[in-house]
Amino acid sequence: MPVGIVLRRSPGVTRWAAWAWRATDILPGAGPADWKVLQQMGDETLFHAATLPLTLYVSDTEAYVHELQSRTPSVYVILRNGSDRTRPLNAVRVTASPYEAQDYSDTGEEIVEKVAMPKPMHTWIEAFVARHHEEETFVKRRRDKERTDRVQNGIGDPRISQTTDVYRAPTAHKDVT
Repeated sequence: MPVGIVLRRSPGVTRWAAWAWRATDILPGAGPADWKVLQQMGDETLFHAATLPLTLYVSDTEAYVHELQSRTPSVYVILRNGSDRTRPLNAVRVTASPYEAQDYSDTGEEIVEKVAMPKPMHTWIEAFVARHHEEETFVKRRRDKERTDRVQNGIGDPRISQTTDVYRAPTAHKDVT
């Protein structure tokens, strides 16, 4: 599904940043756009910065279920700093998976913005999950019969014979002349 990314430019709150940028909305089914001005309200401007495809994967249905069950289901917009003054951010990806968004935010190179999911997109993702999601059953791991509580940890390598106390202080070698 093509998704339009709407970015808001507002005046910065510090003297080091002239503008503050934030992804505020998405437009499901939007046509192509390249930083088209949508609305200007005083010092704030809304831009349709880009249109990116939102692709759903069968292997990520668990993540979609997790997101759909959240208090406010959202879509995540991945942005990178641009080199152009007129286009300071590049929209890289849009995803409905919170796990993928977490992976992008872990790198520290991308900006991950959480945008509320519109109702038609919510319905579309719900239908995808209903068609493809298979709940994994929990299988408890069984312990083996070996007793591990009788082993003293930290004693050292059992292949090396220890004739004395392993916690002893090291002794200095004396030269015999």
